[in-house]
Amino acid sequence: MGAIKLENVEKWFGDLQVIKGIDLEIADGEFVIFVGPSGCGKSTLLRMISGLEETSRGRILLDGDDVTDRLPSERGLSMVFQSYALYPHMDVRDNMGFSLKTAGSPKKEIEEKVGRAAEILKLEDYLDRRPKALSGGQRQRVAIGRAIVREPKGFLFDEPLSNLDAALRVEMRFEIARLHETLGTTMIYVTHDQVEAMTLADRIVVLKDGRIMQIGSPRELYEKPDNLFVAQFIGSPKMNILPCTGADGKYEITGHGRGPLPEGTEGVPATLGIRPEHIDIVKPGEGQISGTVEIVEYLGSDTFLYVDCGDAGRLIVRADEVEDNIRGQDIGLSFRDRHIHVFNEAGLSL
Repeated sequence: MGAIKLENVEKWFGDLQVIKGIDLEIADGEFVIFVGPSGCGKSTLLRMISGLEETSRGRILLDGDDVTDRLPSERGLSMVFQSYALYPHMDVRDNMGFSLKTAGSPKKEIEEKVGRAAEILKLEDYLDRRPKALSGGQRQRVAIGRAIVREPKGFLFDEPLSNLDAALRVEMRFEIARLHETLGTTMIYVTHDQVEAMTLADRIVVLKDGRIMQIGSPRELYEKPDNLFVAQFIGSPKMNILPCTGADGKYEITGHGRGPLPEGTEGVPATLGIRPEHIDIVKPGEGQISGTVEIVEYLGSDTFLYVDCGDAGRLIVRADEVEDNIRGQDIGLSFRDRHIHVFNEAGLSL
């Protein structure tokens, strides 16, 4: 079992409050990812759950037991850090079994647990190697294996892939997803990488300035953001934002075109949001707004246009097929009505 509950958790460093009353429940076996900008408190929150940071106020419960004041070794959680922190003079086998050896576990038990972890992580052929003879991805798998052998109630990952190159990150994302599928253990994962969050998480917790801005599945956060911050933080490229007004079921982009407000909109919109893939290219003067193509980013599977729309700012548009000479041309942009997002002056979704 590995259900984790946070009740009004706060963290202060002197007069500076970095975690501001967090309430969160994580179910047994769930994969939850903390995301947010640098300094939002995501790593601090993870370290508080692990016991590496003291909790200033509030409670942390594991399977209903209050572990707020317990030592990290008494919580039954294993942490995987950004740095591998392997012992260079030990081979993979000894690195993975070191915590069990220091705890006085029988040699046969250590061999069995290390062997099982090596099988799960496909490290059987590397057990006699030292860390310097391993790639970055293999070293991170050893660090994860060291956590697995302890058979924890939950795994805590603090940006474990940030030191790897792009190709290895893709490979290790697959390995971590497969590990969760195999073990079914609770996992909490901190990252600044949206791709990791969107592809791995059952639920994502978006943090800003020590507060939770929204919790939901990757699809919920992408399609139904609660506020402007989440709307622009989740998604790459980020959502386009334009000033607007609204009345009688219609919106108007300030100084530009009009369109229908989403069904069920309550309140007066001050901002309109539209994602790059929900804009169609039309003739100049048609659609909600027109502009001039400034930059074309060709990424193989995707092409993004950066369009200067004057006082409305620069919009990003994902285009399926465009002419090679479209840069510098004037185009119209038509917004797909059902994908419009509107927000009030406080930045909350309407």
